[in-house]
Amino acid sequence: MKELRVDATVENIEKVTDFVNERLTQLNCPIKAQMQINIAIDELFGNIAHYAYNPKTGSSIVRIEVLQEPLSVVVTFIDNGKAYNPLAREDPDVALTAEEREIGGLGIYMVKKSMDEITYEYKDGQNILRIRKNM
Repeated sequence: MKELRVDATVENIEKVTDFVNERLTQLNCPIKAQMQINIAIDELFGNIAHYAYNPKTGSSIVRIEVLQEPLSVVVTFIDNGKAYNPLAREDPDVALTAEEREIGGLGIYMVKKSMDEITYEYKDGQNILRIRKNM
């Protein structure tokens, strides 16, 4: 397992993505899976940057680990910001047009659809969000 601690700012999304991509490259991760993980990082870390500590800035930990059975990558996002479970929100009705749909929730919905597993827990004052993508 590798770990990166960074300030939860939009400017650090690229740093987090590069950190994860370095490990994905070592694993010869299929490009489609890598792109899905990158989109998930953009959405999830972006949400942490925008909302977890607003209006202040706090730190976040991003962990990446590889599981063998089945071969998969788990990326964990940890912050000490406001408790928020993005999975508790109802999925948007994607049958509606963009004008008819409520604002928000589409990014998390896309992450849920593209990852093999996504879990959230609030423990010891920390938001812990994990995504798993099978290779």
